[in-house]
Amino acid sequence: MMCQQMQTERVRIRAESIELEGTLRLPEVRAGVVLFAHGGAGNRLSPSNDYVGSILRAARFATLWVDLLAPHEMRNLHTRFDVPLLTKRLDAACDWLRQQEETRDLPLGLFGAGHASAAALQSAASRGSEIAGIVSRGGRPDLAGQHALARIAAPTLLIVGGLDEAVIQMNRTAYASLRCKKRFEIIPGATHLFEEPGNLEVVARLARSWFQSHFHTRASSLYA
Repeated sequence: MMCQQMQTERVRIRAESIELEGTLRLPEVRAGVVLFAHGGAGNRLSPSNDYVGSILRAARFATLWVDLLAPHEMRNLHTRFDVPLLTKRLDAACDWLRQQEETRDLPLGLFGAGHASAAALQSAASRGSEIAGIVSRGGRPDLAGQHALARIAAPTLLIVGGLDEAVIQMNRTAYASLRCKKRFEIIPGATHLFEEPGNLEVVARLARSWFQSHFHTRASSLYA
């Protein structure tokens, strides 16, 4: 397989009164773009965070990692768990991708973790068919609320570690409220951060397969 050229850009995205920092990576040939969302600050470039992104980029998906909170906001416990705020910030990032020449016509997917997965689901509920697929990894989709979950049109994959018992039940509750195409994957032996050997690789393969399947479906419908 030929190695693709990769363009990497540090970006700033205006979201009301602040600018969000992010990293956009663009393969030379692109089958879609995945927006990664997390509520933490300063860790978007960590090896564990970017591993899934590297697998997706090898499959010809552009990726945008964005910090939904500024460093000073991350120190505020209330702000870290403010799902409506995270949703507004994520919407700003989606709008930004739609304004860029390199990504505006690509199928758009959302990948969320923790409380940011609830923001991804709320954003998808309001954006309708614009979102081609969603993956939640060890997230809190239940915090999106039953009303938003029932409105989501995008195919949604929930991934949870088998040892993360409390979060499994929260995901089951959210899964029951989804009316879209959906899948619930429990990875045996995995804890909340999927740090055990091989578990992050399983997450990456599941996400890649999910986006490949539903981005292809989305692209086919656009150009039929």
